[in-house]
Amino acid sequence: MADGTALKPAPTAPTAQRAGPTVLRLLVGAQLRQLREAHGVTADRAGYEIRGSASKISRMELGRVRFKERDVADLLTLYGVIDPVERLPILELAHQAGAPGWWQPYSDLVPPWFEAYLGLEQGAALIRCYEVQFVPGLLQTEHYARAVIRLGLPDTAPEEIERRVDFRMERKRVFTRPGPLKFWAIIDEGAVRRPFGGPAVMRDQLRHLIHLAQIPNVTIQISPFSAGGHGAGGPVSILRLPAAELDDVVYLEQLTGAAYPDKPADLCHYTDVMNRLAVQAAPAAATPDILRGILKDL
Repeated sequence: MADGTALKPAPTAPTAQRAGPTVLRLLVGAQLRQLREAHGVTADRAGYEIRGSASKISRMELGRVRFKERDVADLLTLYGVIDPVERLPILELAHQAGAPGWWQPYSDLVPPWFEAYLGLEQGAALIRCYEVQFVPGLLQTEHYARAVIRLGLPDTAPEEIERRVDFRMERKRVFTRPGPLKFWAIIDEGAVRRPFGGPAVMRDQLRHLIHLAQIPNVTIQISPFSAGGHGAGGPVSILRLPAAELDDVVYLEQLTGAAYPDKPADLCHYTDVMNRLAVQAAPAAATPDILRGILKDL
């Protein structure tokens, strides 16, 4: 730019496609925030320019809303980005960020709080998670997933249960995409001993975990009962996004909602908890033998 403000390069088309709309909104929002702050423009002034408010600018910069391309174009002009060579990549990203996610055919099953996570899951480069009660969704077999879904939705029609199972299986596309997701799961011993769906279903699930534990981009650790306390309090996921300018995202799923603690102190706290969990858990190399031992008890 003429005033010396350096824009970070936009992702290439294949990278943008893999990232999905949620991550692209985060990227566009981060670039808009960088430009606004570099030019000393207040959020109130920027909001007025697009016939909105400071809170709308905040939501845009945090990637929490879909963009109107006209709004992005007006903000770029306000921030002095006039050269088409600099404007067009950002406008193209804003356009791609408005595209529906792959999960749209299942949108009637997806609450808003989980849709945000799906977008992050699709675009993440690395997910680290700790699970207390269940095998993580991305590692579940079809029969195990069906048993877990039935437990949570006992009055749901069989047809909807099957759609939910199909949806959960579809999420596994992150492992077969170009540049597959790296997934690091720490699973409490209770979760791999609790026989959801009965012994036969659980044996199949444990064999599946043994197979996954030997895939290069999947790491599985078992946190034994002997490890004692850890301070996590419940399931935790930390998602690392593919762009260096985006911070990791903490995701805490609850029974009927989710929280995304986004203060730097929160990220440090949960990262520290996850690191301690990894140290206290059995090493990943021991996972197949641990699971084979549990198999003998079923």
